[in-house]
Amino acid sequence: MVKKTLIGLMAASAATLALSAPASAADEGGWSLTSKVEPGGRINADVYTGLGHSACTPTGPVTSAGFTAPIKMVGMGNWGHMGGSTTAIKRPGKYTASYPCSDGRSPTLTFTILGTPPPDPTTKPKPPATQPKPSKPAKPAKPQVAAKPAGAPQTGDGSLS
Repeated sequence: MVKKTLIGLMAASAATLALSAPASAADEGGWSLTSKVEPGGRINADVYTGLGHSACTPTGPVTSAGFTAPIKMVGMGNWGHMGGSTTAIKRPGKYTASYPCSDGRSPTLTFTILGTPPPDPTTKPKPPATQPKPSKPAKPAKPQVAAKPAGAPQTGDGSLS
């Protein structure tokens, strides 16, 4: 009876771990990594080395050019679960992460830092579109001469001579 209970608990634990795993990328190494993250966001890594998983035991941190610091894997309870987290860099793009295994493998996963990546510095920028030459500024118009009204002496006083 105790043996059946233990087997049932192990199966339930494995199902719980599988159902509660965050949205992440996973590979044959039995580990997971946050698959999409905002620039400067948190990235989590988990390795399950127990319960028949094909993962190896990490012998070093998870490293990537997309991390501000490597992820140091620490034991997290029973069943061979190890995990850790770090912060993503600010530069958007696709990055790979890997860690060294005790059996010599180096499982690799890909993750994305969201946003529009900056332009590739190896490509030449497009020349600006040809713009029409600026027209010469218009010459200011000559001021109009003010008309001098003619007074009575020039036009007469209106009487007939």
